[in-house]
Amino acid sequence: MSISKRLRDGMPAIVLSPSVAAIAVCVYGFIAYTAILSFTGSKMFARFDFVGWRQYERLFANPRWITAVENMAIFGGLYILGATCLGLFIAILIDQRIRMEGFFRAVFLYPMALSFVVTGVIWQWMLNPGLGLEHMMRSLGWESFTFQWLVEPDMAIYTIVIAGVWQVTGFVMALFLAGLRGIDTEILRAARIDGAPIHKVYIRIIIPALRPVFLTVFVIETHLAIKSYDLVVALTKGGPGVSTELPSTFMYSMTFTRNELAVGAASATVMLATLASIIIPYLYSELRHDRRA
Repeated sequence: MSISKRLRDGMPAIVLSPSVAAIAVCVYGFIAYTAILSFTGSKMFARFDFVGWRQYERLFANPRWITAVENMAIFGGLYILGATCLGLFIAILIDQRIRMEGFFRAVFLYPMALSFVVTGVIWQWMLNPGLGLEHMMRSLGWESFTFQWLVEPDMAIYTIVIAGVWQVTGFVMALFLAGLRGIDTEILRAARIDGAPIHKVYIRIIIPALRPVFLTVFVIETHLAIKSYDLVVALTKGGPGVSTELPSTFMYSMTFTRNELAVGAASATVMLATLASIIIPYLYSELRHDRRA
């Protein structure tokens, strides 16, 4: 084999090798480094005096971490459920070949083009009792109107749900719409000829056919929910108090403001393990499905 042919055959590996090396070091290398730090006694700076599982014991004994996990359950559950249901509903409406379909798709997709920081600032203004919705309604004459979720510890977490669902629903709609457009129209036509009610067509045929889309949506939304740091910081800054603390904000606070590097690394490792426990089974099921196909 000539040198030029060997070079041509090896060109993809040569071109990709710097990217692969950078990912190996800057992504997986730092993941491994963080996991190692979680087993040390590091404070402000890293030090490799291994202390076993002590940092994980401290982590789960910390009331702020328990609050963050509880808030994650509330936020993640409502965020995934709300965005999925709304996205599916809007996709079904748009799938009816309505007029100005392109315009409505762009309108619903636009929030996803914004960063989470911008979304947080927008909703922080809208939900601020002195500036936003409450102020507007009272200026219109409804003096008894109150909406103070943003400053109420028991309700503040739901403002993050509202902002998060608003931003991601359009993206979920686009995924479901693509799935709906990929369903075989002959099956739907046959069901209609048989006289099946439209709601049964969706329940028994269309929605089950969207199973791969549901899995994709679930993984993406879970990933976004676990990583939702900038939205919380821009909207509530974790307050009032720690009422909107999430694992991501807890990790940042412990690592960079409280000089508890090892505890922050432990919380980051727990977050990664949680995300991996969701994504790896999904990837395994998809690969097994592709092999069967």
